[in-house]
Amino acid sequence: MTPTTRFLAALALAAGLSGTALAGGTGHHHHGGHAPAGGVPATHDADHDADMAKMIDAMKPSPGDAASTLAYKAADMAMMHDMHVPYTGDPDVDFRTHMIPHHQGAIAMAKVALQHAKDPQTRRLAEQIIADQDKEIAQMRDWLAKNRK
Repeated sequence: MTPTTRFLAALALAAGLSGTALAGGTGHHHHGGHAPAGGVPATHDADHDADMAKMIDAMKPSPGDAASTLAYKAADMAMMHDMHVPYTGDPDVDFRTHMIPHHQGAIAMAKVALQHAKDPQTRRLAEQIIADQDKEIAQMRDWLAKNRK
């Protein structure tokens, strides 16, 4: 799949997610001060919805975007989609299930840097990020395999 195709697929998925989230109809919002598992009341927040809409809009391709920008936007959109994981109420599990796609997003961005960046320090940092994040993802998946109920 080309970066553009991945981007468009991620954009379509995120648009569906954000449209539902912006409408407040996913069941993930708690209205009326009901406390979720963590005990902190969550409410529907119009400012949050506007911020989410701006963020999604910023990830859409724009005329004249460089190939690297398109690839970074696709990585961002895929990460946002993949981080849409249900919470379990177990802070140890939730930490890992949400950090794994976050780390995968860092790897995707580092791969874009390796493909497009010219600065040797940027390239070395990208290589280090890939190695570190791959190792941490493996550790988190191993922990989940042993400890998830």
